[in-house]
Amino acid sequence: KGSTFGRVQVGSVVHLETESSKMAFTIVTGKEANPLEGKISAESPIGSSLLGKKAGDKTEVETPSGTMYYRIISIT
Repeated sequence: KGSTFGRVQVGSVVHLETESSKMAFTIVTGKEANPLEGKISAESPIGSSLLGKKAGDKTEVETPSGTMYYRIISIT
């Protein structure tokens, strides 16, 4: 439903893993963003780095605490 050709877009639920954990985020517009509910803005550093990626892709995101590396497990 939220996936066009298996790539991340607004509306996608993206399942990610880091070296130490797994998580899932829903990519939403800025107005809908609510990190406590797992909804991250497509304009945020993580959201924008995921847009257009597909399952198996890796991305890195600069955060205040340093660079985070994520691998996309799946997109629904």
